[in-house]
Amino acid sequence: MCAFAVPRARNIIADLAARGRYHFTSSELRAALGVSDAAARQALSRLAAKGEIASPARGFYVIVPPEYRRLGCLPADQFVPALMKQRNVRYYVGLLSAAQYHGAAHHRPQEFQVVIKKNRPAILCGAVRVAFIARSNLAAVPVESFNNPRGTILVSTAEATALDLVGYMRRAGGLDRVAGVLSELGEDMDPERLVEASKSASILWAQRLGYLLDYVGAGDKAVLLKAHVRQHARNFTKLLPGAGADGERRSEDWRLFVNANVETDA
Repeated sequence: MCAFAVPRARNIIADLAARGRYHFTSSELRAALGVSDAAARQALSRLAAKGEIASPARGFYVIVPPEYRRLGCLPADQFVPALMKQRNVRYYVGLLSAAQYHGAAHHRPQEFQVVIKKNRPAILCGAVRVAFIARSNLAAVPVESFNNPRGTILVSTAEATALDLVGYMRRAGGLDRVAGVLSELGEDMDPERLVEASKSASILWAQRLGYLLDYVGAGDKAVLLKAHVRQHARNFTKLLPGAGADGERRSEDWRLFVNANVETDA
């Protein structure tokens, strides 16, 4: 390996950080160094061993400032947008991670949840875990942009987040946890936007969501959704998918078999 590759690589990385860019690819560094693939890999390996950089995905690196050295990586929200752009993958932050952006701060997930079109393995980078959830009609989901220390990130709106939480209930910690999050999210939802968001999802999700919003005391946000359900829901569905249906307990408003007791996880 060129004797000056590591110091030069460190200088290149410091220059990137000084310009506000905290990510780069291995091919970019190799070209900037003007060395062989093997020499570039060795330089990257030595910098990673010192905790100065980390690699969330093959060929993609992040610069790790001193304040994040214990984490062993940049926080997920600070590199996911750049990684998705570099991979040309449409995405949005969803489920419990999105709920945090909308004020549901009591339900911190153990992983950063990102919705993409096709499934892919989770990313592990130091103590950071990024989990991916597949949703085929990704482009139809309403999103908004939030600022972070490295730029901006796309997050599902409060209304779309609520629908995803119900649609991917198991990925969100189960029925009780979803109800708890909705009790916080409800304050941030708009009835008209909720109906618009529901058009990107199964009507079954709207049926379950409407019932839960009523249950947690946010029924005023679901008045227009109720009309939408009455118009489009052809059949009764289960509140808890996969469980048995109790014919004695029904919600006529939401065309729902209430086949589970809800205990709000606050």
